[in-house]
Amino acid sequence: MADAFRCLGKAARAALCAIARHLRLRTDVFNQLLDDTPLPVNEVSSSELLVAYTHEQLQSGQTLMGCPSRSSMPQVDRGFVTLVASDYPGIEVCDPNGHWYLADGVSGPNNLLLLTGRALSHVTAGLCPISQYRVTNENRASLTFRLVPHANAILDCSPILAAGHCIRRVYQPIPASQFMDDSYAEEHAVSSHLEEPSESQGNFVSDPSLRSVLSDPLSGAFLEDAMVLQCGHSFGGVMLKKVIEMARCTICNGEVDPSSLFPNLGMSLPYIYLAY
Repeated sequence: MADAFRCLGKAARAALCAIARHLRLRTDVFNQLLDDTPLPVNEVSSSELLVAYTHEQLQSGQTLMGCPSRSSMPQVDRGFVTLVASDYPGIEVCDPNGHWYLADGVSGPNNLLLLTGRALSHVTAGLCPISQYRVTNENRASLTFRLVPHANAILDCSPILAAGHCIRRVYQPIPASQFMDDSYAEEHAVSSHLEEPSESQGNFVSDPSLRSVLSDPLSGAFLEDAMVLQCGHSFGGVMLKKVIEMARCTICNGEVDPSSLFPNLGMSLPYIYLAY
């Protein structure tokens, strides 16, 4: 397992560097937030490797008490990135329009699924959206590696600001330990009051095309110039102009403040599929 931890840790750091490059940042900009490599003697890594195998009896998503399996509920990770290797497909990801689709449809021993977490979204001021996912097939074996900031790190958006991006006030510097604790408390509160998703947000779209995922939800045009509204929905081109003119989001009817719009450079980053 030590070899698997080192291998997946190296892959996760390489993915983080690639994301930094995508955002036009230095590839090593996030290194100071991670554990030292190699770890000093007697220190424990903040990151973690999970090994899971669930018996065939739980494949239906029901526990022995008849309650829904927790893993089938929507969830997000608190760290930077999460790598998942499994022998069979079984993870659905929610796209920016609220549709669920199978993300690891070609899962095999030479593939990794990369999911982005809360900490990465915070230090990139939301340019990298959080991956919301759920496990639909529990009859599988998997390795999950979570790249987590070290406890003494300070999560801030100074590199994003220095690169010329706009920073919303919600993204304030915060100690990583406090951020992780706050995220855990929020997740616990949400899971305690979890309700069934609405029809508009919970519909599963079987085998969607890549175009549908990266297209304007109304016009169908590619979101090459996507902008994010305060409500979180993205629009581009003609539909973006229409939304600004109406001062309302055409999906959720939320108010639109043109001064609060910012580019969605992370449109392609809710999840990344890697082959090695």
